[in-house]
Amino acid sequence: MLRDPSTKYRPFPQIDLPNRQWPSRTITQAPRWLSTDMRDGNQALIDPMDGEKKTRFFDLLVKVGLKEIEVGFPSAGATEFDFISGLVRNGRIPDDVVVQVLTQSRRDLIETSFQSLKGARQAIVHLYNAVSPAWRKIVFGMTRDEVREIAITGAKILRDEAAKQPDTDWIFEYSPETFSTAEIDFSVEVCAAVMDILKPTPEKPIIFNLPATVECATPNIYADQIEYFCRAIPNRDSVVVSLHTHNDRGTGVAATELGLMAGADRVEGCLFGNGERTGNVDLVTVALNMYTQGVDPGLDFSDIDEVIKTVEYCNAIPVHPRHPYAGDLVFTAFSGSHQDAIKKGFAAQDARNDDYWEVPYLPIDPADLGRSYEAVIRVNSQSGKGGVAWVLEQDKGLKLPKRLQADFSRHVQAMADETSRELNAADIWESFRSAYRLEGPHRFTLEAYDETRAPNGDRIFAGHIGIDGESRSVSGRGNGLISSVVAALRDQCGVEFDIADYSEHAIGTGATVQAAAYVECRTPDGRTVWGVGIDEDVATASVRAVLGAANGL
Repeated sequence: MLRDPSTKYRPFPQIDLPNRQWPSRTITQAPRWLSTDMRDGNQALIDPMDGEKKTRFFDLLVKVGLKEIEVGFPSAGATEFDFISGLVRNGRIPDDVVVQVLTQSRRDLIETSFQSLKGARQAIVHLYNAVSPAWRKIVFGMTRDEVREIAITGAKILRDEAAKQPDTDWIFEYSPETFSTAEIDFSVEVCAAVMDILKPTPEKPIIFNLPATVECATPNIYADQIEYFCRAIPNRDSVVVSLHTHNDRGTGVAATELGLMAGADRVEGCLFGNGERTGNVDLVTVALNMYTQGVDPGLDFSDIDEVIKTVEYCNAIPVHPRHPYAGDLVFTAFSGSHQDAIKKGFAAQDARNDDYWEVPYLPIDPADLGRSYEAVIRVNSQSGKGGVAWVLEQDKGLKLPKRLQADFSRHVQAMADETSRELNAADIWESFRSAYRLEGPHRFTLEAYDETRAPNGDRIFAGHIGIDGESRSVSGRGNGLISSVVAALRDQCGVEFDIADYSEHAIGTGATVQAAAYVECRTPDGRTVWGVGIDEDVATASVRAVLGAANGL
């Protein structure tokens, strides 16, 4: 890399836009959306989609709510042409969906595009030619007048070809390709010339798509370009301003959002941001960004995993695990402090009286996208007690007391250090059962018991306990069931400790739920031992918890 890159690269010039308005605006409604996912050349797929994959992708786009879908570049080859004409011929386009095709400004290509849509109820034909200085000088060797004439000629062919098929409701779209790196006044000039040919009206507007074909500046400059265009284009009420940002600088989403604030009406892009080079703008991210601000995007991603599955199959490109909203790990916390905050957030969410979502580290409720809460917190050697407790609560319904969380986290930490891998719910449950002796063989096991009340109000525990494999009858007296079990162990088994804390809860809901009981015990020499009991009967769960603590000694 150069120590002084200014000797090779120039900063992108600012746009002269006094009193710009977009910085003080907010996005309050969804734009019109167009998916360009099915245009293979734009997608730069290693293995272009065949007819089966195109059909599957088209069905997905319809299902999530796209009303405008660019179905291909019909002049590119037989696969594209046949697929598009087949959609029309077989009646596969819903009445509320408009398909779009793309064509360069050449007569033969435009004519082929119209032929592919023959018989369509309604369709968009998208014409484009590059207008920026680098393309004019390097690629085409043309003047501004010659480039403008390409657009005008293409518009005339659009007009004439549409007249040959009057039964179709034709919508015209024009892109001054490379808009983001062109002189803004020239882009307006070319688009105005196209308007002169196609004569749009407020009732039948033209779509002007203003692509950041190559993203070469910060998003605010693109927003300035859009606002300038919206101010300068004649008959603005007869124009739909559309955005098509790429992601060369990694700011395609930001540029689109600022472009909408600057006055645009429509967004072109791809699910999960696929596309040539660094990709087109990510429609999923833009839409769900709106959703988290309380704006209905008009697109349905309530089963995000099914959308991912289909897109990965059709494109043969995986969705990154850190992809916003969609990645496998984007709602997952491994860090102990993050896990603690999320766990407290969910508890607070349940306790609050309003419906607004407010959980630390989670800008959107995973359930809105069809994701479960089980994977929100996952455990490895970096995790804390809150994360371990969350996994047990989600997987087994156990709500551990805080001090028990701390005690158990030591066991999990040791397992994580030993295995050097992520621990799943089964690992954690196995560790919990072992640490708190939920299954035998153990020294003390409960066989049967009765609880009675003495005349003075004391509780009497009388039961059969297996001690080192032999059944023995024991009894004890106390002010409650738990204290009477402690007394029986002390007086007849030589096990001495006091109860420092006790808690219990139902596991789940309904008539057949189990109960969990937790006892924190202290020995005369100051040691702490925990016992856990689980049973259909809460009293029996308590007895099992006390015996579990005794086994811990």
